[in-house]
Amino acid sequence: MSRAANRGRSRIPMAVTLLTLVFLYTPLIIVGIASFNASKYGGRWTGFTFKWYEQLFHSSQIWEALCTTLFIALVSTFFSTVLGVVTALALYRCKGRIRNLLSALAYSPLVVPDILLGISLLLLFVTLISVCGNWVNRIFGVQLELGMTTIIIAHITFCMSYVTMVVLGRLQEFDRSLIDAAHDLGANAFQTFFKVTLPVISPGVVAGALFAFTLSIDDFVITFFVKGAGDTTLPIYIQSAMRRGAPAVINALSVIFLILTFILVFVTQKLLEKKK
Repeated sequence: MSRAANRGRSRIPMAVTLLTLVFLYTPLIIVGIASFNASKYGGRWTGFTFKWYEQLFHSSQIWEALCTTLFIALVSTFFSTVLGVVTALALYRCKGRIRNLLSALAYSPLVVPDILLGISLLLLFVTLISVCGNWVNRIFGVQLELGMTTIIIAHITFCMSYVTMVVLGRLQEFDRSLIDAAHDLGANAFQTFFKVTLPVISPGVVAGALFAFTLSIDDFVITFFVKGAGDTTLPIYIQSAMRRGAPAVINALSVIFLILTFILVFVTQKLLEKKK
């Protein structure tokens, strides 16, 4: 009797997991099927076609938005990775209350809603432009305004926390005796970091960088608040295209992005696995 009850209970988590996965991936499958539907607005199936993919690859606006998105993602990924690694090392070496305070400050962008973070950054940038704009323009001849720079700064702000989280998780498995051994052999702090610490945590650094790159490409809410008048990233373009009534081409674009995202997630998971 107890064995039968245990078997019944053991199937419940698996059933809930399967239902959750079905609920999560069914819309993605529908988007994939709709990208090959000849009907522009989806709905009823009217025939198989590749024309939406042809329009996608011949659209100059999409490619321009993609280039802008990739540029922002690459720059923000580089700086957020550097800052995230430095922050993770600082948190790893700190002890006591100061570590708790720094951890709260470093992880706050992870829990703050995107819309609140976007509004806060917008207010910060507008305040800086109004206070320092005229001064910078007179001295350097540069006009401060919302644009690519503010988008990159905003992306670095929230991507850095994710990099810190991933790298710090890798540092928890780090053997500090390796650092002591390097110092005993005459290596200074600079040599110890690049020849001992960095090679050991490099899988976490690469995984954090891929994580930041994916988040930067995918971001819409924060970018919407801090972008300039002529700046259009790919998520912004997709939202605008859906409002204009071009869902079929966006379905094709979504399929390509899903494939690239799954590849990045797969690579990230492999890098986070423990080495045997």
